[in-house]
Amino acid sequence: MKLAQLLGCLEGAQVIGDSEIDIQGLHYDSRSVGPGGLFFGLRGVKSDGCQFLEAAVNGGAVAVVADRPCAVAGATFVLVPDARRAMSLMAARFYGEPTAGIPVVGITGTNGKTTTSYLIEGVLEQGGIPSAVLGTISYRFGELVIEAPNTTPESVDLQRNLRELVDQGARGVVMEVSSHSLEQHRVDGCNFDVAVFTNLTRDHLDYHLDMESYFASKLRLFTDLVTPDERKPTRRAVVNLDDPYGPRIKAAASCPVLSYAMHGEADVTVAQVDFSVHGISCRLRTPRGELSLKSDLLGRFNLYNIMAAVTAGLSLELSDQAIRAGIEGHKKVPGRVERVENDKGITVLVDYAHTGDALENVLSTVTELKTNRIITLFGCGGDRDKGKRPVMGEIAARFSDLAIVTSDNPRTEEPLAIMADVRAGITPLGLREYRPEELSAGFAEKGFAAIESRHDAIKIAIAAARPGDIVLLAGKGHEDYQIVGTQKFHFDDREEAARALGQISS
Repeated sequence: MKLAQLLGCLEGAQVIGDSEIDIQGLHYDSRSVGPGGLFFGLRGVKSDGCQFLEAAVNGGAVAVVADRPCAVAGATFVLVPDARRAMSLMAARFYGEPTAGIPVVGITGTNGKTTTSYLIEGVLEQGGIPSAVLGTISYRFGELVIEAPNTTPESVDLQRNLRELVDQGARGVVMEVSSHSLEQHRVDGCNFDVAVFTNLTRDHLDYHLDMESYFASKLRLFTDLVTPDERKPTRRAVVNLDDPYGPRIKAAASCPVLSYAMHGEADVTVAQVDFSVHGISCRLRTPRGELSLKSDLLGRFNLYNIMAAVTAGLSLELSDQAIRAGIEGHKKVPGRVERVENDKGITVLVDYAHTGDALENVLSTVTELKTNRIITLFGCGGDRDKGKRPVMGEIAARFSDLAIVTSDNPRTEEPLAIMADVRAGITPLGLREYRPEELSAGFAEKGFAAIESRHDAIKIAIAAARPGDIVLLAGKGHEDYQIVGTQKFHFDDREEAARALGQISS
């Protein structure tokens, strides 16, 4: 594609050099540049892409894009107002606008995005729209699965992946949209039909610094990226009005809004609901009338996810039959309240809950369903928001009969220092602290323990359980690795739990 063609999607670009050169590929890492490449000099957290212009040109770049003047010889230079936004829009054009002619649903919020994406996928499938899903777990369609290094990848990778998924036969897209991707304009080249807001609670404040900045990044999806236009004139927003930020999003949205809520007025509300260990049975009031549903998913927080998916289905004008079949046909999401089957009489659940709100949601559900004791094992990631650590410690200890603090992905932080931050939220409760060796014979009094090795902690949590207990392994969910220092090691809570269960005598 000619550079001039790529630049046709931008406003305010200034070209120094030949704009009729052929572009063979788009790159934001100078190490990946090949002959005929276009290199974007992005401002990074740790480095500045403009420092690598010479390396990019030596690698074959024939053009460079940046949002500040940079010295570059041997290549056309393009000055743009925002290099990240330019990269997103140009990537979409380079890969043939893969989202232009198909329904695209973007889901943003702190919790519930992944489960909601799977539910909406089912609804679309039942509506005759086989869809690709891009999110925390993977980017996938049918047999094609692409590993997910980020919830929402860089725009060049995103548009290339979308092109591949659409070429494989995807006729719709369901995408988790992270706050980082909105802040960094990674999804600006996507043509959304529906934008879904689940909720907003404390997370990623190591990056956004405060909740208002975090909210502002989420808000972009509803103000900037779902404005109806000639290409997609019937765009909609789906908003949870029970969340304090929901009414603000509804007021600011640049398109019509369909809302949902369990409490108060909304377009989709609850007429009746029953929660049990077998799942959820409910009747929802919708603008079309009542809709009865059953789901294998557990708990109140999953009812919110179901309501989000139902409201998205209504926004896409899918039939009640497709919506019902899509919800009821959904069985599980990897690492989201996922059971580890066993014959020991112990309910072992693995969940991705890694924020205070998510952990409280899961534990509230477990509390409603329990018949005996709750044992919760969790940790907090290193090099991430430290403020949520004591919050998660207090929540786990308050809801559980035994809370075990352990390592998550410590990254470059000292695991014991992370655990000390978590303990700060537990110790004010005045609970007994157990030594690991004490728990081998079980426990009788409510308390907590700190065990650095996650392998040992899971083994001890399972050994301390009795038939009828619920053991919640929280924080890592679908992840099959642990990051220690800068290295990634294979580690899967589900595998570890199954191994520990196998060592218990029946």
